Amino acid sequence: MKVILLQDVRGKGKKGEMIEAAEGYARNYLLPRKLAVLATADAVNTMNLKEAARRKEEAANRAAAVAAADALRGKTVKLAAKGGSGERLFGAVTGKEIAEAAKAQLGVDVSKQQIVTDPIKTFGVHEVRAKLGYEVSVNFSVEVTKE
Repeated sequence: MKVILLQDVRGKGKKGEMIEAAEGYARNYLLPRKLAVLATADAVNTMNLKEAARRKEEAANRAAAVAAADALRGKTVKLAAKGGSGERLFGAVTGKEIAEAAKAQLGVDVSKQQIVTDPIKTFGVHEVRAKLGYEVSVNFSVEVTKE
């Protein structure tokens, strides 16, 4: 019996896939628990439309990530921080501060989770990597100066 999965089912498939399931398994387990629906013409058409919409949204998100990478590539984000003698900071510059500065200075919306760096604890110019998703990543500079 052909069914379309509404949720991931361990050992059977992922959400949105059409699978061939044993009739008893489908009627007694998948259908009553609303884990799947019968693969009628309407259901198959709906599945295809949802898949097309998902692909379109994914393409738009990937394009946005590429645009953000182009805006960040080769740029420098400047931050001012308090520090003591010996080029050491009081505390550290974190991904959250870098993300806020990138949005304010360059207009690029990057979340703190996308910035991959150890906390910056010294003054100067540091290379930072941002993983923007969809296998898109970019390196840019962060310049930390005395406040």
